[in-house]
This record gives sequence, C-alpha cells and structure tokens, in this order.
Amino acid sequence: MTEPGLFHDGDIIRKITREGILIASGGAASILQTSHPGVGQGVYDHSYTFKNPLGRLQNTMEWLYAVQFGSEEEAEIISSFARRMHDTVNGPGYDAQDAEAQVWVGATLFDIALRFYQALFGSLSPDEVEEFYQQTRVYAQLMGAPAEAQPQDFAEFKVYYRKQLDSFELTEASRQVAHQLLYGDLPLHLRPGLVAIRLLTAGLMPEPLRTQYGWKWNAARQRRFVMLVNVLRIVYPRLPLSVRTLPREFYSRNIRKKVERVKKRGARISVRSTA
Repeated sequence: MTEPGLFHDGDIIRKITREGILIASGGAASILQTSHPGVGQGVYDHSYTFKNPLGRLQNTMEWLYAVQFGSEEEAEIISSFARRMHDTVNGPGYDAQDAEAQVWVGATLFDIALRFYQALFGSLSPDEVEEFYQQTRVYAQLMGAPAEAQPQDFAEFKVYYRKQLDSFELTEASRQVAHQLLYGDLPLHLRPGLVAIRLLTAGLMPEPLRTQYGWKWNAARQRRFVMLVNVLRIVYPRLPLSVRTLPREFYSRNIRKKVERVKKRGARISVRSTA
C-alpha cells in the first residue's frame, strides 16, 4: 500500500507537475529566483551550480517530486537535506534561512509552472489556479518560511509578484549565475538542447528583468518563441502519459533509494507540519 503523501492524485498540483516538459522551464524559474539580490549572491558564493549544473538540477527535481508525489516521510527527508545545505548559505546581506527569500523562490516555482502549463494545455479555471497556488505554498513552508509570510491567495500573490519584479535591480552575481545556467559547460549531447532552452527562458522571463539581463528580444525572436511553444502545444500533449511522466518515475526511484539509505543509517525522521 502506498504511504500517504502531502498531496493526493486528484490534486491539481499533481495534474500539473507530473508533466516532464516542465523541466524545460526550469531555467526560467532558476534565473527568476537568482534575480533576487540575496538569492543570487547566495548561489554565486555557495552553490555548486558552476561546477555541477546537472547535479544541482537533479537535487532540485528530487526535492520537488518528493514534495509533490512522495510520501510524507520522503518529502521531509529530502527537504531536510535542502535545509541543511541552506544552513551554511549566508554572508553580507543574505541568508538562505530568510523567510522573504524562501517565499520568493516558492513564488517563482508556482508562476513558471502555471504559465508554461497553460501555454501547452490551455487556461485553467480561476478555482484551479487558486487551488494550485494554495498547494504550492508548501514549498516555502518546507524550507522554513511561516505560512503568514506568504500572500494568502492568488489575488494577493499577483500584487506581490509584480511588486517584486519591479523592485529588482540586477547584481553582477545574478548576471553571472544566469550566464552559467544558459551557457554552462554541459556534455556534448546536451548542448544542442540549450538553444531551445535559452529561447524558452527568454520568452518566459517577464519584463523588466529580460531587459535588465540584456537579452536581445525583437519581433523575430518573439515569432520563434511563439513557434516553439505552438509546436510543443501540438506535439507534447498527444504523447502517451507514460512517456510524459518518465522524469517523475526516474527521480522518484532516486528519492526512494536516498530515503532507504537514510533509514538504514537509523536517522530519526520527524515530519514537519505544513499547515
């Protein structure tokens, strides 16, 4: 019998995040996160993104899938790894334990997933958007941010998100992290895909940040972006669900292996409330 998780199969968060194509929008979410001056500096000073970008992607996806689809035990154990890594991420003007930064990171995960999913599958109803927002608030809470630190509903979220976007003035650390994510040293067989990822990332990046990053964006780039999204919208939803969810199955196996190793070491497990 499957152990209960934080969410159930009927929840909108599982309907949306089961789609493996969302990984393609991860660059946009990551760059939005590190556009926050404190988050950008923390990643620049402490992250292994520069040395091992694929390793960082794997750890991020394992955490997300553990929260979205794992048992409560798996969600807590994988989240505890992330919290321990954040314990040492602090310096002048930033601290990974800062609730405001944690809320921003969670907000970007919600925003990008919502916008990219709707681009491919069509608009969700207002009730579905609200349900998805409420469920994704768990991201920041599992990292330590109190529920009251976050916008309480989607209407508040929109005001908060726009205000954040308008307030950021990019630092050199944020620019360096973005460049590494988009032009980093990847294995040869993955490099051709970066061209499409860069276009998708730029297209999903809201203004004024796209302009601040200095990314060229004109009518021709906009047409290519729309063409890419239209091709994905035609092709991807017609793939078998078993193919679309392959990334979830891959990362879920890794999660189970990690959790089993922890349990064999006799680690104490305490599931943190997300209410």
